[in-house]
Amino acid sequence: MTNQRSASPQHAPVTVIGLGPMGLALAGTLLEHGHPTTVWNRTPEKADSLVTKGVHRAGTVAEAVSASPVTITCLKDYETMYAVLDSAGDALRGRALVNLNSGTPNEAHAAVSWATGRGAAYMDGAIMVPPPLVGHPDSVFLYSGSQDVFDKHRATLAGMGAPRYLGSDPSLAVLYNAALLDMMYATMNGFLHATALVGSANVSAVTFADLALNWFMPTVVDSTLTEQAPDLDEGNYPGDVGTMEMNLNALEHITRTCVEQGIHSDQPRLMQAIAERAIAEGYSGKNYLAVFEVFKKATHAS
Repeated sequence: MTNQRSASPQHAPVTVIGLGPMGLALAGTLLEHGHPTTVWNRTPEKADSLVTKGVHRAGTVAEAVSASPVTITCLKDYETMYAVLDSAGDALRGRALVNLNSGTPNEAHAAVSWATGRGAAYMDGAIMVPPPLVGHPDSVFLYSGSQDVFDKHRATLAGMGAPRYLGSDPSLAVLYNAALLDMMYATMNGFLHATALVGSANVSAVTFADLALNWFMPTVVDSTLTEQAPDLDEGNYPGDVGTMEMNLNALEHITRTCVEQGIHSDQPRLMQAIAERAIAEGYSGKNYLAVFEVFKKATHAS
């Protein structure tokens, strides 16, 4: 392992702990990019396919961590990471730990203290692509926490995808992850619900998707994300071309249409309730972006 430790940054050794579908993809692509790769998994057989390609399978967590200057964890959650790495003893001391587990901002902050107490430099991360896209140069990987870790190991991180450093606050990566997935699921649910709505008139999903995509991207995505984002930062919601009252009327029509067509109506009812709350808070004459002010407040306990 001594020779591996002296490798160039472009081909530095790396350890991957956790070999689910994502962990397997990470270890495989790191090896393909020339990094001597060591892996550990609770079920050793998970590494069989990697070992045939040249990956080293460590017998213990301590051996795995000791093999490389940086260890990447890809486990279920933070508690699993702690449970696994506790068996590494002092092996983490003087090394870097990059955590790609999912979790919450508070958990990310706590992980810094945990790692510091074991002498490791810590950086949190989030993977924004499915396993098949790991290694693609445009695949987005988010990182936050120790900039020193990011700078020293950037070449290794780049082997997995495009590394984007968000800042020294260790919680930013998981916060961005939650925000982007929030947007993804909302968009996906919107499309699925809308497709069910037109499907009530025997319109196929393929037929609707063609029109929806051509309308949605320029009208909603480009307009809101590119043109109107500055208004959100400034709290500027002019109602000169459409007010919250007008949007509530449209949402009521959507709900009624769902009822008439016999499809699930909870989603439009929720959007209608949010618009009603915005009006109750004094935004009736503002445009629909004013619901941003509602979203920034904690949900009232029922």
